[in-house]
Amino acid sequence: MDLEVNLVTKATVLVVDDSPDNLTLLNELLKDVYKVKLANSGEKALKLAQSGKLPDLILLDIMMPVMDGYEVCRQLMDNPTTRHIPVIFLTAKVTVEDEKRGFDLGAVDYIAKPISPPIVMARVKNHLERKARADFLRDKSDFLEIEVEKRTREVSAIQDVTILAMASLAETRDSDTGNHIRRTQFYVKVLAEKLRDHPRFAATLTDRYITTLFKSAPLHDIGKVGIPDRILLKPGHFEPHEFEIMKTHTTLGRDAIEHAEQSLGMQVEFLSMAKEIALGHQEKWDGSGYPQSLSGDAIPLSARLMAIADVYDALISRRVYKDAMSHDKAVDVITQGRDRHFDPDMVDAFLELQSEFRTIATRYADSDQDMAEKKLQLDRFTGTDSPD
Repeated sequence: MDLEVNLVTKATVLVVDDSPDNLTLLNELLKDVYKVKLANSGEKALKLAQSGKLPDLILLDIMMPVMDGYEVCRQLMDNPTTRHIPVIFLTAKVTVEDEKRGFDLGAVDYIAKPISPPIVMARVKNHLERKARADFLRDKSDFLEIEVEKRTREVSAIQDVTILAMASLAETRDSDTGNHIRRTQFYVKVLAEKLRDHPRFAATLTDRYITTLFKSAPLHDIGKVGIPDRILLKPGHFEPHEFEIMKTHTTLGRDAIEHAEQSLGMQVEFLSMAKEIALGHQEKWDGSGYPQSLSGDAIPLSARLMAIADVYDALISRRVYKDAMSHDKAVDVITQGRDRHFDPDMVDAFLELQSEFRTIATRYADSDQDMAEKKLQLDRFTGTDSPD
């Protein structure tokens, strides 16, 4: 291959030997074909091998004072920078045990002393060609790994943008929710991280699960897109028949995500979890929730986490038709819902995390301007605004 020939002809060979005569002999033999570096000790060899341009191959004497060739080879192979450099031992130690020790340390070949020039040149050429091929494949593998990582990041970014776009679409229909989707996203994350070592949840709450949960959480209310404005934007409490329509946002959300998944022609992990959350986050621990009246552990774990996050945020958030509840009062409500509305172990974890919930709520709080704009929109909807 032209690539290999080009790499070989420009290769650098480091020759290590404590004998000046041997260094001179090998330099004269190699210098017309390769760039040659010389070292008369193991210590100098390690410095040359680890500084500047790395040698492409090392010819290494074994019997040297202070640091023998075996120790030099061991240190070369232990160093990630130099471990891929082929080492050929030049030595009079040619017993089976000597050769085995060298190969065990990582050497690629042995050349017996006194050397035969044609054998040295042939062995050097062969191992340089092998190294050129190995380097090419390793570089290609590294390039492909970088490209795969890049594409994975791009796909993940596209997923995140798509999720936020879909969630924001729901938010434009129910503008009263403000930063609700962002706050609940972080609530469920810290709650899941708190519970990851709990015996009931440890097998499920892996790093991958929590990452997927965080990614999926913003879609929990996507079904509100399908609720009529006269109900979705109604200030105050719903009539019974209106509430029945409002409750369908859970199944509408599940169905919308499922339709998107079917269009892809395959199951997608974060969409599967998003379906769980959208459908199940209004279920209650005692079975009195909706839409399926599930109870206990029959409610998906992701939905149980969202239930606490969703209710807490609804309680502490100001709406045009109600004032915000204090953090302490919201904590009392969540506590009273233990064993009835919420998974009891999750409530216990929430109580330990309540200061973190408060911090998240403050960090992503809705501004007064946001609330004024929402009130204006609601006034226009209800016909109570007056022209200037």
